Amino acid sequence: MSGLRSSGRWGGAAAGLRPLRRGHPARVTYDVALCRTARASPSPPGTRQSFGGTVLTSGIKRFFASESAGGIVLAIAALAALIVSNSPWSEAYRAFGRIPGEVRVGEDWLVLAKPLVVWVNDLWMAVFFFLVGLEIKREFVHGELAQRSQAVLPAVAAAGGMLVPALIYVAVTWGDAVALRGWAIPAATDIAFAIGIVMLLGSRVPASLKVFLTAVAILDDVGAIAVIALFYTHQVSPLMLLGAGACLVALAALNRARVMRADVYVLVGLVMWTCVLKSGVHATLAGVLTALFIPSDDGKGHSPAESLEHGLHPWVAFLVLPMFAFTNAGVALRGLDPAELLNPISLGIALGLLLGKAVGVFGSAWLMIRLGLAAMPGGASWSQLFGVCALCGIGFTMSLFIGGLAFAGLGEDFETRVKLGVIGGSLLSGILGTLILARAKD
Repeated sequence: MSGLRSSGRWGGAAAGLRPLRRGHPARVTYDVALCRTARASPSPPGTRQSFGGTVLTSGIKRFFASESAGGIVLAIAALAALIVSNSPWSEAYRAFGRIPGEVRVGEDWLVLAKPLVVWVNDLWMAVFFFLVGLEIKREFVHGELAQRSQAVLPAVAAAGGMLVPALIYVAVTWGDAVALRGWAIPAATDIAFAIGIVMLLGSRVPASLKVFLTAVAILDDVGAIAVIALFYTHQVSPLMLLGAGACLVALAALNRARVMRADVYVLVGLVMWTCVLKSGVHATLAGVLTALFIPSDDGKGHSPAESLEHGLHPWVAFLVLPMFAFTNAGVALRGLDPAELLNPISLGIALGLLLGKAVGVFGSAWLMIRLGLAAMPGGASWSQLFGVCALCGIGFTMSLFIGGLAFAGLGEDFETRVKLGVIGGSLLSGILGTLILARAKD
């Protein structure tokens, strides 16, 4: 990701990225009511939010509002899945996830036949990862992570927030080779849920901490994507990887030729998604890689990447993620052995999210601030910082996703343990963070 920030080919004009004017940062505004975006006019120096400041731009405020709305819909979808899966309609719920879907090109040339839940996890979530890639690029190019001084604190905090939960999970499941596959499950943060809680708390959470939380979650996504690519890839097909590599070369050529039509990149991205799906690497990674090549500026004040990002945002927030939650969060509690709650997998995930995230994120931030390597977020107290760090333990979407990869094909018992750990740990983290922030003093 650091290549996006460099002044060379990938960070300069050839990548469609316009150098920023000193004192006049580019900004993106989110219009929740109309689900559209516009580039705001430059603001005077000093009005841009940094980790040491306390004022949020209107664009950032709208972004938080949109994320909070998405978090509410996501919560409703997850709750609906839990209710239906424990109701007289539980069989219908399971049948819904098994609805077959097929894409066929020619007689035998390309056949993709999968149940609905797999289509959601492989294709719909690729759209989510595509949006994540666009957001990551924006933040590294001209957002809150564009300057090293701004990125240091959330970067180190995010790293600690991935390492400590993983260590706790490994400690709890040590000795069980199968259970150890899920070490990365508690290392994720769900930005939609976390921001939703922060917005409900209103002025109790300083603006600088809202920006800090968003930056940590974005960097957390970068880490999760790397983990999926490196540790959850099996039975690789060299031929299909070669095809995916050819698509990457094509995307780079389009970028260098300054092709500004986003649909051309998306078309190549779909071909790459198919190659990656057949290669053995998880297909969602194609979404991230495609996003990184879409130009950020056409030289006329328009950003193809940002336009696409903001057009996709409501679809992802209000359709893709809720569908993922509904098809993946259902867990049958009737007849469940209470011992499953203390199963090493469930316990490791829950403790990793509840304790590991809070300790890892807060401990890393505390150390950086105490050593003078980073500044305390402006207007925030230690208790408020800890409360926000506790909210990072809400891992829902990405944790369930990684859990599905870690224990794929091992049966419903493993799925249930993952869901119990993720839902329980995320719920307790949300409660802990909310209570701390509600009672925290400035």
